[in-house]
Amino acid sequence: AGVGSQKDRVVTREEWLRKWELGNIGFHKERGHPLLQKYLDVLLNGRSGLRIFFPLCGKAVEMKWLADMGHSAVGVEVSEQALKEFFAEHSLPYYEEPVPEISGAKRLRSTSGNISLYCCSIYDLSSSIVGKFDGVWDRGALVAVNPCDRQRYASLMITLMEKNSSYLLVAVSYDSNKHKGPPFYVPESEIKSLFG
Repeated sequence: AGVGSQKDRVVTREEWLRKWELGNIGFHKERGHPLLQKYLDVLLNGRSGLRIFFPLCGKAVEMKWLADMGHSAVGVEVSEQALKEFFAEHSLPYYEEPVPEISGAKRLRSTSGNISLYCCSIYDLSSSIVGKFDGVWDRGALVAVNPCDRQRYASLMITLMEKNSSYLLVAVSYDSNKHKGPPFYVPESEIKSLFG
């Protein structure tokens, strides 16, 4: 019954922007996510200079870690505030530029060039705009998209991945009758069917 009760829940863009405005961001981890440290070798697989995608990135500190290791980080996030806080908190200089293919979108790029953050809806992106990625760190993205958009999200992610790319996904497990989400509960069986 639980998953059914979440099926129709929709969190609007405005609600996400409001969470950032109010600082209601319990999902942000100041020290980074322990699971990324644990599984970093799986993501990198001995490779250097990778392009790593951070869907619904917020101000994830992992973007800076990976950039410092010589990879490039590309993120997408609707909250411009979150992206500006990311650069400010790491004292990273950046510049803003429009994204010609997406009306109203902008890209914030570190002057070093190895971190590019898109401020727009993730569904506005395509591989022709952002290219393809060697790795994806999905921490709180699949579980945050509205359940009705999951298939669309997964299909998009698949088009953004290179042949040998690694996809690290953090999901949450709980009784979905007691919590309406986000984060939403995505059963393992559904993850398998979404990503094949």
